[in-house]
Amino acid sequence: MKVLLVSDSHGRNQNMEKVIRKVSPIDLLIHLGDLEGSEGYLEAIAPCPVEMVAGNNDFFSRLPREKVITIGRHQVFITHGHNHYVNYGYEELRAAAKAKGCEYAFFGHIHRPVLDDTEEVTVVNPGSISLPRQDNRRPSYAILDVNRKGDFNIEIYYL
Repeated sequence: MKVLLVSDSHGRNQNMEKVIRKVSPIDLLIHLGDLEGSEGYLEAIAPCPVEMVAGNNDFFSRLPREKVITIGRHQVFITHGHNHYVNYGYEELRAAAKAKGCEYAFFGHIHRPVLDDTEEVTVVNPGSISLPRQDNRRPSYAILDVNRKGDFNIEIYYL
């Protein structure tokens, strides 16, 4: 199974279209918030099921702020992250994921890619597909490959 993780597109969908074309076929697309009204568009262009959560700029969205999904043999907590103060660290995010029985927490909000598996809950942020803030300022996304046993391999990529 191949999962595409994106976040923080902020209604600027050109890079999302490029990434979908580049990495397809995919089995699932997860958007971690700040779509700014592009929910229907994303579902229309995605060649697979889509999971989405609302971000702090999704003011009128009916999307949930967080949810737990099953991928492979793992429970995954997905959220934008702003309600878990991710600008200041990942402790609260990890605690929320652990309280929900999850080994992974996927989040957005900070516009910088993160892959931190140094603690019990692995935190993953694909960065921003449209408005990156890390040093190289390159739009980024993540690919999650799930093997036949249900184990994960996660990589961050740049456009």
